Amino acid sequence: MSADIVSTTPGVPADESPLTARHQTGPMFAATHPLALAPVAAPPHSVDGFVREFLRELNTGQGVALARSTVNDQYLALARTVRHYLMARWLETAKHQRASKAKTVGYLSAEYLLGRQLGNALLATDLNDIVDNAMTSCGLDLPTLRAQEVEPGLGNGGLGRLAACFIDSLATMSVPCIGYGIRYEYGIFKQTFVDGRQVEQPDTWLALGSPWEFPHPEAAVQVDFGGYTETYDDAGVTRSRWVPSWNVLGVPYNYMVPGYQNGRVNTLRLWSAQATKAFDLAIFNSGDYSEAVRAQTFAENITKVLYPEDSTPQGKELRLQQQYFFVACSIRDFIEQILEDGFDLHNLPERIIFQLNDTHPVIAVPELMRILVDEKKFEWAEAWQITNQCFAYTCHTLLPEALEVWPDELLGRLLPRHLEIIYRINDEFLAEVRQHYGNDELRVRAMSIVADFPERHVRMAHLATVAATKVNGVAELHSQLLRDKLLPAFSEYWPDKFTNVTNGVTPRRFVRLANPSLSALITDTLGPGWVTDLDRLSELEQYAEDEDFRKAFREVKLANKTRLYDLLRARDDINLENHHLLDVMVKRLHEYKRQTLKVLHIVSLYEQIISGAVDPETVTPRTVIFGAKAAPGYRIAKEIIYLINSVAEVVNADPVVAGRINLAFPANYNVTLAEKLIPAAELSEQISLAGMEASGTGNMKFALNGALTIGTDDGANVEIRKLVGDAHFFGFGMTEPEVTELQTAGYRATEYYESVPLLKRAIDLIASGAFSGGNRGTFEPIVSSLLYEDRFMALADFQSYLDAQSKVEAAYADVEGWTKSSILNVARSGFFSSDRSMRDYLSRIWRAGAV
Repeated sequence: MSADIVSTTPGVPADESPLTARHQTGPMFAATHPLALAPVAAPPHSVDGFVREFLRELNTGQGVALARSTVNDQYLALARTVRHYLMARWLETAKHQRASKAKTVGYLSAEYLLGRQLGNALLATDLNDIVDNAMTSCGLDLPTLRAQEVEPGLGNGGLGRLAACFIDSLATMSVPCIGYGIRYEYGIFKQTFVDGRQVEQPDTWLALGSPWEFPHPEAAVQVDFGGYTETYDDAGVTRSRWVPSWNVLGVPYNYMVPGYQNGRVNTLRLWSAQATKAFDLAIFNSGDYSEAVRAQTFAENITKVLYPEDSTPQGKELRLQQQYFFVACSIRDFIEQILEDGFDLHNLPERIIFQLNDTHPVIAVPELMRILVDEKKFEWAEAWQITNQCFAYTCHTLLPEALEVWPDELLGRLLPRHLEIIYRINDEFLAEVRQHYGNDELRVRAMSIVADFPERHVRMAHLATVAATKVNGVAELHSQLLRDKLLPAFSEYWPDKFTNVTNGVTPRRFVRLANPSLSALITDTLGPGWVTDLDRLSELEQYAEDEDFRKAFREVKLANKTRLYDLLRARDDINLENHHLLDVMVKRLHEYKRQTLKVLHIVSLYEQIISGAVDPETVTPRTVIFGAKAAPGYRIAKEIIYLINSVAEVVNADPVVAGRINLAFPANYNVTLAEKLIPAAELSEQISLAGMEASGTGNMKFALNGALTIGTDDGANVEIRKLVGDAHFFGFGMTEPEVTELQTAGYRATEYYESVPLLKRAIDLIASGAFSGGNRGTFEPIVSSLLYEDRFMALADFQSYLDAQSKVEAAYADVEGWTKSSILNVARSGFFSSDRSMRDYLSRIWRAGAV
C-alpha cells in the first residue's frame, strides 16, 4: 500500500478504523481485498518526502498553490501532513486493542486543556528537524506556522490540564485509554481587559478550522431527555422504562493522543450536540425562519460553551444537560462501538474502568444502571455489582460548595428514570448503613445521597463515593482531609475504598516542549531517556556543585526570560526587564488562592518606598506577573482583577519605584502562554490557605523548570517541600491544624489589621483611593471583605508571608546559591511526572496495564 493512499484515506480500511468496523457506513472491505491485507505504511521520513507531502496537501487539501497560500492555508496543510505520520500508528493501535481485548481506561472529564497540537505531534513523531528544514526549503518559517494554531479552550484550569497530562502519559506508557469529553464550540471565554476590568469574549477556536479532529456523524448517539417513566409486565416481571419527550444527537469528534516516540496513539473522543431534526422545511416555507431552526439551536446550546453561568435556573439545567449528554454518549459508545458483538456485559469490569474526573460525570452511574436494568434486562443486584466495579472517583476539591448537588425537581424533570434509580441506590445503601450502625439517624442523614435541606437535592459526591470501587484525593494532605473532613463517615464505613494519587504533569509538554534549552542541557548532561523516566532527574543533584553547570543553567533561565519578554512585548505591548527577579502567580482567580495576599505584599512594598520608610535602592528589583481568569459570575474575583490592574497602572508609572517594582497582567492566560512563562519564572507563588488547595499542578511545573516556591503547607506544596528540602523552599503561614484552631476560636481579621502596622498601611492605601484616581469607594468591596470576613485568612498570614519574602530577597542576592537551589528543585521533582501518577492509578485503582 502506498504512502499516498494512507495519507489521503485516513480511517479506511474499516477493520483498522478507531471506530469498530460493524458501525461504519458504506460497503465493507472483503478480507481478500488488497487494501485490507496491505500493511499501513508511513510517509517517508526525509525532508524531500515531507515537502512532497506538504505541497500535495496544500494543493489538494486547501486547493491553493504555495505562492497564493495564506499563513492559515500553510498551517492547515502542515498540520494535516504531520497528522498523516500519526495515522498509521493510530489505526494500528486501534486494531491491536481490539485484538487484545485488554482492559481500557475510560477517562470521563468535562474539561481537557490540550494546548496546541502541532508542537506536541512533532515531538511525538520526532519530526521537528525534518519539518523545520522542509518548511525552510519552501521559504516558510516553522515558528510562524506554529503560532497560527489556536489552542482548544476546552477547560477552565488545573482539572482540564491534568486530564490532558493523564491521557498523554497513558499513551506514552502504551496503556489502552479513551478520553471522553465535550467538544465545546466556544470553550472557555477569551479574556480581555477594558480599563483594567475583565471582559469576556467568545473563544472562537474553531473559526479557522481544526485539522486535528476527525468527525464521525455516522456514529452519532441519540441522547434522551424529559418525559416520564412507566412500569410494564415483561413475561411476569414488572419492569420500568423511560418514555422521553425530546432528544438530541451526540456526534463524536476523534482526536489522536500520541505517545512519546513509541508508536502508540490513543483516542480522545469529544461529543458535539446536534438536533435529531435540525430543520423544518414546512415551517421555513411558511415564513417563520427562526422557528424552522429552533430545534437545531436548542440542541446545539448543550455543547455551545464550557460551564454556562449557572446562577439562573436555565443555566443550572443546561449544565446538567451537558453532563448527562456527554456521559450518555460515552457509555453508549463503549458498549456499542468498542466492545465486540455478543460481548457478555457481566464481564464488563474486565474491559473498562470509567474514571470520574470530579463530580461532573457522576450521572454516568445511574446511566449505566439504566442500560443494564432497563435495556439489557439484568436483575438489579447483578447490575449494581457490575456498576460498582466499573467506576472510580477522583475528588478535586476541599470546598464543600464545590461538590455538586442537583435539585430533586430538576433531576426529576430532566432525567426522571435516573432519579428513580438514584433513590433506589440510596434506599439500599442506607439500609446497609442502618444494619451496620443501628438506628443512628444523624449518621444516616450525613451519608444519604439525597438530602432535604434547604431543598430536596442529590449529592453527587456521595453518589460517586457509594458507587465507586475506589475514591482518591490528589495529594497526600488532600487525601487525608478528604477522609477526615470532607467524607469522614464514608471513610470510616469503607476505609479501604479511599486512597491517594498525587497529581503529576507531563514532562513532554511542560519540560521537553516548553523548555527546549533546559531539555538540551539535561540531555547533554544525562543522555537520552529522561523524558519518559523523570526519576533520572535526580542524577542532576551532583551538578548543583559544578560551577560550569550552574553557569549554563543560569544562561538557560536568562534565555527563557528573554524569550518570554519578547513574546509579551509583541503580544501585549508589555515591556519588562531581564535583570529583575521574576515572581509569578498564575492560576484561576479565586479567593482561596489568595491573589489578594500577593497584592497586599506589592502594595506594602510600594507604600514603604513612597513613604520613605525604605530606600528603593535597597529593594531587590522584582517583576511580578499575574495570570488568571475569573468566572463570569464571580463578582469579587473580577474586582480583584481590577485591583491588580489598577495597582499595576499606578506602580509602573511612579518614577520613585522605577526599576525596582514592575507588575504585569497579560490577558487570556492559557497553555500556550504558560509554555513560555513557566520556564522563565524564578519564584513560584503557591500561597493558598492551608487546607484549601487539593493539589495544584502549576506548583509542579514551576519546580520542574527551576523556579523556587514560596508557599504554604497546602496541597502538593507539602510534598514539593519534603522532596526539595526546606533550604530550597520558602515556607510560610499557618498549617492546616492551626487554621482549624483559629477558625474554631473565632477568627477576627480586624485584630490583624490593627496589630500589624505594615498591613494596616497597605489596606489603608487601597481604601484611600490611591489606586482609583482618588475614589475611595472603588475598592470598598475588597477592603470590607478582607476586614470583616476574610474567609481565607489572608490577613492572618500576611506578616509570615512578608518574612518569607525577605528571605527570598536575601537568597536571590546570592547568585550561586540561588542557582544551586534552582537546580536541586529540578533534580528532586521527578516524582511529579504524570507517568508516576498513572502508575499509581494503574496499581492502586484501575488494575490495568500496558498492551
